[in-house]
Amino acid sequence: MKLQTRQIVLAGLMGALLMVLKEALAPVPGVEPVSLLVILYALCLPAAAPWAIAVFVVLEFILYGFGLWSWMYLYIWFILYGIARLLHRMDSALGWALVSGAYGLAFGALCTPVYFITQGPGGALAWWIAGIPTDIGHCLGNFFTMLLLYRPLRRILTLRQK
Repeated sequence: MKLQTRQIVLAGLMGALLMVLKEALAPVPGVEPVSLLVILYALCLPAAAPWAIAVFVVLEFILYGFGLWSWMYLYIWFILYGIARLLHRMDSALGWALVSGAYGLAFGALCTPVYFITQGPGGALAWWIAGIPTDIGHCLGNFFTMLLLYRPLRRILTLRQK
């Protein structure tokens, strides 16, 4: 797929926005705008979204370096993009809040393949169980963020395309 200059710039800006908002909201437990924006990007700007995710991941690596967590970032946000594309016909704030909340709850489990490979089944299970309280917070944050912001942000992103 050949990207036009406009799409390249848009993807770069979208990826940078993911990074800036994630860092700005980092002090608020359980609240991260990445899930919300990845879903909205997948719905409203599907061609640019994977490139925006790639920009975001590269920026994460530049800011935080490379470690075990880096491997999961190579797939975790693309899985959410795929889920959103599969459900792209849904236009319900509550429906997307449930999807986003479920993704937040499943986030730790989705990250365990890296720990399974590096630390074995016991290490992966221990890592996942230890992170369940964080996943519950992630679930609640994702649910309410999506419930509150889905409709206005979707309207803004849809208007920008016309």
